[in-house]
Amino acid sequence: MFSRPGSESGKPASGDPRFVSQLTRKTFAMVLAGGRGSRLHELTDWRCKPAVPFGGKFRIIDFTLSNCVNSGVRRVGVATQYKAQSLIRHLQQGWSFLDGRLGEFIEIMPAQQQLDESQWYQGTADAVYQNMREIRHVDPDYVLVLSGDHIYRMDYGRLLAAHVKCNADLSVACFEVPLSDAKSFGVMAVNDKGRIVDFEEKPANPKSIPSQPDRVYASMGIYVFNARFLFEQLRRDADDPKSSHDFGKDVIPHCVKRYHCCAQNFKDSCVQDIDKPAYWRDVGTLDAYWEANMDLVQVTPQLNLYDDRWPIWTWQPQSPPAKFIFDDEDRRGEAIDSMVSGGCIVSGAKVRRSLLFSGVQVHSYATVEDSVVLPGGNIGRHCVLKKCIVDRDCKLPEGMQIGVDAERDRKRFHVTASGLTLVTRTMLGQDADVIR
Repeated sequence: MFSRPGSESGKPASGDPRFVSQLTRKTFAMVLAGGRGSRLHELTDWRCKPAVPFGGKFRIIDFTLSNCVNSGVRRVGVATQYKAQSLIRHLQQGWSFLDGRLGEFIEIMPAQQQLDESQWYQGTADAVYQNMREIRHVDPDYVLVLSGDHIYRMDYGRLLAAHVKCNADLSVACFEVPLSDAKSFGVMAVNDKGRIVDFEEKPANPKSIPSQPDRVYASMGIYVFNARFLFEQLRRDADDPKSSHDFGKDVIPHCVKRYHCCAQNFKDSCVQDIDKPAYWRDVGTLDAYWEANMDLVQVTPQLNLYDDRWPIWTWQPQSPPAKFIFDDEDRRGEAIDSMVSGGCIVSGAKVRRSLLFSGVQVHSYATVEDSVVLPGGNIGRHCVLKKCIVDRDCKLPEGMQIGVDAERDRKRFHVTASGLTLVTRTMLGQDADVIR
């Protein structure tokens, strides 16, 4: 089931993951990046979830946008809404390289109350509906609807080719998850030809895969629509007073019951090393965000950021190389099983199993373990950090210990049930009015 696409658009060259074709060139991608990201708590006090830094030098949205550009889908709209200024600045700085003279663009589409002056975007489907005029102006044959807050590498060209081969009105990218995790996803039942026969958002009693009773097919929130079909469904949904105007809750279940809808298995379009499983992460909680960053410091991480065939594009400041200084027995600048970005200075301190973003300074005799320190962090002398997320530009005073005494930390910081501690400037009593 879910075989790779056929020869309608040609196969990618040997060793080249790209599946660029006329299909990708005739596609418009709508990236939904307007969510609140409330499960990330104070990490999204001043930014939306897609703008949250990730992986040492990137933002979360860079993965989805890089998938578009690398796949040859270079007409992209980004729908923004809540706390969008940090995201908008990042898009302007890092994603303005496409050539409008060739019909390529990444366009910011903020909620503008275009159709109803009393309402912002009411749901994922409404966000696309309110921008339908702009999408029609581009005149695509296909529309990709994507989320801007997941970490993965995917060739949308292969997904589009499979959609055409299936002769579908709508295709939904899916992946297999344990039955115990199914309540967090849209779950679909699929026949032996890949057609979706049932779809339910976050079901209480999910339907498992017949051959694998302990697993289900979960929606990734990635949809391919024939453009005209999408416009028809959005109009119908907008006129339905009972609808919440959401793709997973309303549009997709309606279409599955009435039209030709196909499931496309993520493993067939995932850009991944052959010996590793398909990698997709929803980093919507603090623990999930920390775990996904920690994945990257493993000896052989599942997500290979060093694959230059499928680069992750971004904007970053022009920084000098990372610097490690002092080599005394009790004052040695070192980082073990860690990722250290440009502009960092590790001065007589120890960094283990951690990820330092750009411009972080760790001063003498400090210890940083199992932690994620966002850009501009300044870790004072004799500080101890264990299993922490430190938000950007935080300045930790000399001798501060975080992640050592959970009860003490709860009085000042946000500590999750797993013992992960989030530290922000506001919690430290420092000025936090700069949005970055």
